[in-house]
Amino acid sequence: MATVVAVLALAVYLRFKAPPEAARLLPESDGIVYANLRPFHGAMRKGLKPVVRAPEYQAFVDATGFDWEQDLDEAAVALHRVTDPKSPNFPVAYSMVLVGKLDGKRMAGFLDSHAASRESYAGHTIFNVPSEGRTVRVAIIGYDTVAISNTPTPEQIHSILDRHRSAALPFSGSTLLAEHYSEIPLLSSAWGMGQIGLPFTESGKIQVLGMGLQLEPDTAFLASVRWPGALRVEEIAPSETVAAKQVANLTLLLDLARTATEGLGDQPANNGLKEVLKTAKVSQQRNRVVVSATLSGDLAGMLLSGAGGGK
Repeated sequence: MATVVAVLALAVYLRFKAPPEAARLLPESDGIVYANLRPFHGAMRKGLKPVVRAPEYQAFVDATGFDWEQDLDEAAVALHRVTDPKSPNFPVAYSMVLVGKLDGKRMAGFLDSHAASRESYAGHTIFNVPSEGRTVRVAIIGYDTVAISNTPTPEQIHSILDRHRSAALPFSGSTLLAEHYSEIPLLSSAWGMGQIGLPFTESGKIQVLGMGLQLEPDTAFLASVRWPGALRVEEIAPSETVAAKQVANLTLLLDLARTATEGLGDQPANNGLKEVLKTAKVSQQRNRVVVSATLSGDLAGMLLSGAGGGK
């Protein structure tokens, strides 16, 4: 009996320490972004304004019964670098696993009516939906889970379906997840890792207040958010010397941002931004640049209410 209890305790511990299943299903990628939205649904409904939806989105809600703002519980997104500038996916494609309150029959009907073709793989139907010159592949892989990918080939969504068959293994997952998940702070509601700047950079720079922060081509980041509580972003620089330069640049940008926001009016959004900038700190830990800041519960509710204001 004691052995059984010990085995069960170990299984629970491993599951607790393991990455979320939605993230473990993701294929190999250059970056991963994950968010657990369950703790925020109450705040979103409390601050939700009357919604004016675009006709296309309203048609989607009517057909599927799925409203992203109220029914999405988890989102795990893999980012894939696309180097061909002629590709409709340039500079980045994505694969994602979404978990939420899903009516599988209605969702399948909607996908079937919009699919240009279908593929059967690993016991699932993949719907190939054309969208802006790309093919978006969608598969319903569980009563509450959907896999989506717009990569040039079906390899990535095939990988998600393959991983789904072994999802019970708590430490299964991509190389990136295995390498960095242990560094994500416990109880983080949202986090990211890898080259997560891919969709947001221009010519190798991230623009902040009109100034460009130069990044190496393969710069990796770790980021986490805990509501209410802490924001933490780490840049993994190629050397301590590069990290020192980035600390100096970020410190200058932070000082400029604080000065630029001093004259902002007494509005909730402005006050929230000032609070983040006031508590923000930049430090260096060997070859890592660490930016941390405090996030208040009021700011979290404000951002979520704003996000739920409409389409």
